[in-house]
Amino acid sequence: MTVNQAVTAFAGFMVLLSLALAWYVSPYFLVLTAFVGANLLQSAFTGFCPAATIFRKLGLRDTA
Repeated sequence: MTVNQAVTAFAGFMVLLSLALAWYVSPYFLVLTAFVGANLLQSAFTGFCPAATIFRKLGLRDTA
């Protein structure tokens, strides 16, 4: 698994998790969904993604 795949999978998991938590626990968990979306948007423009940095430190490779 590459860093890009891990970031995409992690973002998707976090969105689905926050939606489930918003449905079953509290609608305030939608703030987490907004945070994930904002992070994806800023990383598209700046190239900086904190999750990618963490995945690289965990040993994932950058390219396939």
